[in-house]
Amino acid sequence: MKKIISFFLFLLLITSYSYTFADDLSITGESAILIDGDTGQILYEKDPHKLLYPASTTKIMTGILAIELGNPEDVITIDEEVVDRTDGSHIALEPGEQLTLHDLLRALLIQSANDSAVAIAKYISGSVESFADLMNKKAEEVGALNTHFNNPNGLPDESHQTTAYDLAMMAKYAMKNDTFRSIVKNYTYTIPKTNKKDEPRHLQSNNRLLYSNEKIDVNGKLVPIKYDGIIGIKTGFTNAAQQCLVASAVRNGRYLISVVLKSTGKNIYSDTHKLLDYGFDNFNEVNLSFKNEFIKNIEIDNGSLNLVAGVTDKNLSTLIPKNSSDKIEKKINLPKTIEAPIKKGAVLGNIEYFLGGKSIGKVNVVSTVNVEKIPTTKIFTTFIFHNLWILILVLFSILLLRKIIKYNKRKRRKRRRNNYL
Repeated sequence: MKKIISFFLFLLLITSYSYTFADDLSITGESAILIDGDTGQILYEKDPHKLLYPASTTKIMTGILAIELGNPEDVITIDEEVVDRTDGSHIALEPGEQLTLHDLLRALLIQSANDSAVAIAKYISGSVESFADLMNKKAEEVGALNTHFNNPNGLPDESHQTTAYDLAMMAKYAMKNDTFRSIVKNYTYTIPKTNKKDEPRHLQSNNRLLYSNEKIDVNGKLVPIKYDGIIGIKTGFTNAAQQCLVASAVRNGRYLISVVLKSTGKNIYSDTHKLLDYGFDNFNEVNLSFKNEFIKNIEIDNGSLNLVAGVTDKNLSTLIPKNSSDKIEKKINLPKTIEAPIKKGAVLGNIEYFLGGKSIGKVNVVSTVNVEKIPTTKIFTTFIFHNLWILILVLFSILLLRKIIKYNKRKRRKRRRNNYL
């Protein structure tokens, strides 16, 4: 039974429910992906595993690690290394300046401050290099497949690369955190004066999806960059990376995450609009199964019960193209034989759902009861008991056959004697 359970768990881990129903959305970016923010289901992809430079979208990982491992009230003192290792966007941190992690986080995720990223890395891990190791480990833990970070801010580095898919997995994870989500939905913040600055710092996000009324072309229609339902999360730009954007939006209870890498100019916003519009306009959520839904009675070998009721182990819903629910097919997968013992809740098999020949989800079929293994001697005794009438009939037939044979022999001997008289 353990082998059966391990086999199905292995299948569950290696099976991906990624599928794309749109052939072409005319995305300018070299790589893009759209996922359901709750389940991770892929709704659209364009070279999602292509290794590219992430620029400041790197700070998604820096931010979530700071939130999980740091104390927002801690006061961090800036040193010379923070200033020396900073290029590009910054908030002009000075050696000896003191700020709380709370403020540095907002500088990181709203203003996209590279000096804040270095300060946070040193605060968490003691060095940029150690923090990069932590970033890579965390990225792998949350589902990234091909990411390698060398710094906390995304400044150019030949080996600092990731993919649209990996960033989507990181964003999905980060957006589950209330603190992270509350920061990236804002596009302004004010850092109060510090021991080195007599004036407060007024921060503004580069994520124009949150606020800009400037018009862009989306499929031939001019619309504001600001996107209805947007809730974050992070932009990025370097000459090598070009325009990068990880975005998240909610409409009518639906939650989507998009990633576009290496786009150009305002096309980064047009690309993001196309992806999110596609997700919101073309998909409906359907329930594929409900927890404890009865599937069938399943035969068990060598058990105290011959049959157990197989039920689903969880609710399962997914997004599918509109008006296609009647085309969903399901396949029940069970081993040829299942032997006792079996514990209540043990995986007996699974049900996989398909649309257009592509897998759209899977649930386990589990046992509703415990089934004990019957000892071999008991199995024999049970067999004898349940088949006693057959044995009696067989024995009677054998005895009857022997009597007939004996009778026939006597009759033949008698005939032979009569012939010699």
